[in-house]
Parts: sequence; structure tokens; C-alpha cells
Amino acid sequence: PIGFLLGWILLDLAAAGLWAPALILPLYYLADATITLTRRALRGEKIWRAHREHFYQRATQNGRSHAQVSLTILSGNVTLVALAVAALSWPWVALGAAALTVAILLWRLGR
Repeated sequence: PIGFLLGWILLDLAAAGLWAPALILPLYYLADATITLTRRALRGEKIWRAHREHFYQRATQNGRSHAQVSLTILSGNVTLVALAVAALSWPWVALGAAALTVAILLWRLGR
């Protein structure tokens, strides 16, 4: 139910012309899933099979605690919420800053 509600809210934002906030808010999750599944597909793996290759999973495999990983993702998402609000006035600037935020977040989790 939560995913359905969030999807509905994001679609409603986009339908109201607020496409930048609708893209920014789920950007970490979209990037993580897209990059992970693309890597698996390029290696010829079955993308529908269970795996532990998402960035947050790799972070725990590399020794970070679940609390550390959760706080890292939370801080990134708080930043994305602020950028989604900023996107109401400066959509392209906020979108660029969001992309940079997610790139840094994925880098931190993946190392």
C-alpha cells in the first residue's frame, strides 16, 4: 500500500506539471535499481533472480551496520526532499543538484 500511495502522489505531482519534484523524490531508489539491474543484464544474468547487489546491500557486505546505511540513505533522502521543494522555483538547478546528490550517495554506499 505504501508503494502504491507514493506512486500515486508522484504521478499526481507530474500531472500537475510538477515533473521535477516528481523525478527528484524517488531518484535514489530509481538510480539504485536501474544501475543494479542494468549491470546484471549486461553480465547476462537473469535480472528477476534474487541477488544482493544493490548499493545498500553492498554497503552492509562491506562492513557498515544497518544503522549506518539507513542513516546515510535517510540523509540523502532529506536532501532530495529539500531539492524537490527548491525545484518549485528552480527545476533544472534542483534536478542537477539531485543527480549529484544521488551520485555521491551511491558512491558512498558502493565503496
